[in-house]
Amino acid sequence: MTIFDYSNGVLRAESVPLPEIAQKVDTPFYCYSAQRLRDNYESFSSAFNELNATIYYAIKANGNQATIRTLAACGAGADIVSVGELMRALEAGIPPGKIVFSSAGKTEDEIKAALIAHIYQLNVESMPELKLISQIATETGTTAPIALRINPDVNAGTHEKISTGHKETKFGIEISQLYEAMNLATTLPGVSFKGFTMHIGSHINDYAPFREAYSRLRELVEDWRARGVKIERLDLGGGVAIPYDKDDETTPFSEYAKIVRETVGDLGCHLSFEPGRRLVGDAGILVSRVLYVKDTPSKRFVIIDAAMNDLVRPAMYGARHSIIPVEFNKSGETTLATVAGAVCETSDSFGDDFALPTTIKAGDLIAILQAGAYGSAMSSTYNARPLIPEVIVLKEVFAQTRRRISVAEQISWDSIPKWL
Repeated sequence: MTIFDYSNGVLRAESVPLPEIAQKVDTPFYCYSAQRLRDNYESFSSAFNELNATIYYAIKANGNQATIRTLAACGAGADIVSVGELMRALEAGIPPGKIVFSSAGKTEDEIKAALIAHIYQLNVESMPELKLISQIATETGTTAPIALRINPDVNAGTHEKISTGHKETKFGIEISQLYEAMNLATTLPGVSFKGFTMHIGSHINDYAPFREAYSRLRELVEDWRARGVKIERLDLGGGVAIPYDKDDETTPFSEYAKIVRETVGDLGCHLSFEPGRRLVGDAGILVSRVLYVKDTPSKRFVIIDAAMNDLVRPAMYGARHSIIPVEFNKSGETTLATVAGAVCETSDSFGDDFALPTTIKAGDLIAILQAGAYGSAMSSTYNARPLIPEVIVLKEVFAQTRRRISVAEQISWDSIPKWL
């Protein structure tokens, strides 16, 4: 079944017509497909059936409780980067033993919360962090299961803002410092060294950097095992790309799985994966209503009620999402248009040259596709705009999973000093 497709000229999410949802919750809103989430998890996990592997969903991609619960029911654990995400994972029913804590900047309170919860693993990014974990574990009478995050100095070939595996970034321990870090990891009280972790970036389409990074990881495992160190686990991170625009060509996921098997698959380690975008990206769309169609001598602008505060990826990364009408254009005539929001910045644009119906008008609905990852999760109240609803569908039913957070409610979060 195609998850987002036309039926009788109207775009549906699974079996639910999008105008029906828009009438109930108003626009703009995010809409997720439970079936696509399940299918994406199955396609990822089945690629590693023959290996000892666990999928830890990267909650930063989409932290909605319904999304997490859907993936948890499939068997996913959680990759978290804050105590807030720890709370979200636990509330969604993910057991502590299936939670991995990444992040280069864990606070004392966050480390303590993770240890008290008895999570599966803390991914350590620096020697000062390792010493702090040891101190807190000793003070709380716990033992911290740790993996050292290695910075392999591999350029992932992705956008500079989401490339994390080269030595100029803040992430991980450089290989030249690994001897010192391993000495601490295997001798400090309160920590139990389990293995290595590596994450070189996000939205990676050319898989050659994965092969280079995982090959270096294999060398490290063999080297430290020869020194008598027990290495049980390898956390391979995430980062596999998905197609965003209709013209995007992505490398088959089977090629990534092949690289994993050929580089580290025979080491006898438990493998961890931390996909986010790969599980939720194409499972979500952003539905918006046209406010104005503005024709100028230079171009056509379609101004919509969604904006960069709702979906910041185009403004922040220059990302391009597919944009299609919710009601099919029977005549087939289209005109190229720039789609933009109402925020007072030129960067509040979803891109140029989208082929939209020539007859498009105020009140029509459009859908911005592949918006399930880093859409709602990165949204804000910039320009004093409300946080928008989220909806999930399953077959012919839908449920609102986050209400619209009004501006009046947001104002109530503020406090006014007595002298005012």
